[in-house]
Amino acid sequence: MHATIQDMIGRIFVSVENKDNTELIFTDKDGNIFTFYHDQDCCEDVYIADITGELGDLVGTVLTFADISTSNEAQPHQETDEWTESFTWTFYKFATIKGWVDVRWFGTSNGYYSEGVDLMYKGAEDV
Repeated sequence: MHATIQDMIGRIFVSVENKDNTELIFTDKDGNIFTFYHDQDCCEDVYIADITGELGDLVGTVLTFADISTSNEAQPHQETDEWTESFTWTFYKFATIKGWVDVRWFGTSNGYYSEGVDLMYKGAEDV
């Protein structure tokens, strides 16, 4: 089931895992799982470009802030190729009392495919 980033606020996560820069998986203390990912179709590439902060700061204490923003503006040192017609930056910001974490995703395509990041929720009862 799809979720919104706001559904994560107030939860205590026991793990946050960056899986090959293609998925970011949050598991809360009740066994619920929130997965950020891109459902690959054909002619696009979406991945985690970088993470500022420590994912460990999001573990073991209440998530107090979660926000998303996007941009289609070129970033410094951005690399594209001759097949890139479109690109999207997606920025996620998370915070606990331990610190802030910013996750920057980058998506490119030929202009016909999604460059967005999806958030899937799987309840403990569904695992």
